[in-house]
Amino acid sequence: KRKLEHTSFPSYSTSTTCKEDNIYDTKATLGAEAASKGLELLSKILKEKGSANIILATGASQFEMLGELVKAKVDWSKVTVFHLDEYIGIPESHPASFRKYLRERFVELVHPAAFYAIDGEMDPREECARLNKIIRKHPIEVAFVGIGENGHLAFNDPPADFDTREPFIVVELDEACRRQQMGEGWFPTLEDVPQKAISMSIRQIMKSSTIICSVPDGRKARAVKNTLEEPVSQLVPASILTTHKDAHLFLDQRSASLLKQP
Repeated sequence: KRKLEHTSFPSYSTSTTCKEDNIYDTKATLGAEAASKGLELLSKILKEKGSANIILATGASQFEMLGELVKAKVDWSKVTVFHLDEYIGIPESHPASFRKYLRERFVELVHPAAFYAIDGEMDPREECARLNKIIRKHPIEVAFVGIGENGHLAFNDPPADFDTREPFIVVELDEACRRQQMGEGWFPTLEDVPQKAISMSIRQIMKSSTIICSVPDGRKARAVKNTLEEPVSQLVPASILTTHKDAHLFLDQRSASLLKQP
């Protein structure tokens, strides 16, 4: 691994940048290191507070990281879990359902204190209101997130709303995002990918005390470069992470391949 150079964005902050950005040789090592960092923080929080609230991302980029999390000797019965997004209009039985993804890969394996799933079959506005009421009572200590091929954070596609203070919002999915979902094998055709979703907002993600961001694969290389080397912009939603006081970015050789060499 090697250290990435840090870049400040004075228009947002002169004192905070992404921390401990590391590049690993393989996707598996990336996932293990990201999980290790999150677990280190989580163990400390549980020892100090007796409980913790976390956010989990989904998608192909999170397989290895989640696989390591569920192996850990953590008292998950004291951990409350939220997730980032869900398609509107698909049942939990659908292969692409993110609540299905997390139940099978995490919830049913570790049995956390609570899992507040986003129900994409409910009325979207009512579901957002329900979740907003809940998450406002659960300050997030650790958020495990990823970055999309178009630079999105959760399903906040460009140009993302950096201003809304609502924790969960209804969003339109752009074509690049929908093509990514098809390309990862979740849907057979582009027409099958929903055009709307419920997503955690940018401001809500940024309220997390610590952010662990796992971004493997060469198809994410342009998004990583834009996130770290371009000015913070709603056109590159993930670029906002560079202003967070405790954000940690984990890359592999392929996702880091377009970055300037230090």
